Amino acid sequence: MRVVAASEALGYVENGPARMMRGGSSKLVGLILPDIKNTFYATIAQSMSQCFDGEGFHIALSIANDDRDVEARHVKDLVSARVAGIVIVPTASPRRETVATLANVRYAQLLRRVGTLQSDWFGIDDTECIRLGTRHLLDLGHRRIAYIGGPVELPTGADRVAGFRKAFADVGASPDEARELLGGTTDEFGYGAVEKLLRLRSRPTAVVCGAVRLTSGVVEALNDKQVTVPDALSVVGFGDPPWAKWWGKGLTTLSMPVQEMATSCGLWFLHSLKDKRARTHGHRSITPASIVVRGSSAAPR
Repeated sequence: MRVVAASEALGYVENGPARMMRGGSSKLVGLILPDIKNTFYATIAQSMSQCFDGEGFHIALSIANDDRDVEARHVKDLVSARVAGIVIVPTASPRRETVATLANVRYAQLLRRVGTLQSDWFGIDDTECIRLGTRHLLDLGHRRIAYIGGPVELPTGADRVAGFRKAFADVGASPDEARELLGGTTDEFGYGAVEKLLRLRSRPTAVVCGAVRLTSGVVEALNDKQVTVPDALSVVGFGDPPWAKWWGKGLTTLSMPVQEMATSCGLWFLHSLKDKRARTHGHRSITPASIVVRGSSAAPR
């Protein structure tokens, strides 16, 4: 104990690379995210950092910008640095070398589940999530509903648009008057999608958003264009940021317990790091969504 106290007083720092050369393990865990502008990802980073820090591990954050080349480089760098493991929100189609490199380290997929990556996965029920929001609008009497979502190349994008279509099938309603605007998951895409919808001769009476940043873009466009919500257009958002409670009459939105999902992933991953015999490459955890009904949705006029 005296040696430890003396070393701390002198500011001694353990030589990590030397420890690993002696057979020790790194205390770094790589976390690869598409961005941190999305409140989902910011919450994930914060929650997982707290989870790992409590057990003596530290997060090495990488932003891939949904670029498979950047993703490949970051995975290679993290594995070269001998991280203890990697938690990744993968791109739609990781490079072959990314798949091969990840096979050399413990890793888990978060939110998105790509078939070429054989690992544990933690996500939300994307299909049920959007089905829930669309069904809410259908039950109110809407039929001219627009869905603004991400690209179907992403597994989350494909699952969410499937949920939109499933809601119509569930109630036996024709989707002929429905609109699907699929593309980026940015504010700009959401803003532009609203502009396109407002130019239509037969405008939709309701909109469902399929991503957090899309919701921000949609709300901004509706404010700028002075569209009255819900009289002229009902809106169901995605995610439940603090501003959703006070925007207009309150934003009806799809809420996901992202913090709980990230913590669950972190705890499971820590368990797998500590117990080398822990079962991996097959564990699945699906977090359900819920709808928070506020004033932005009402029966069509």
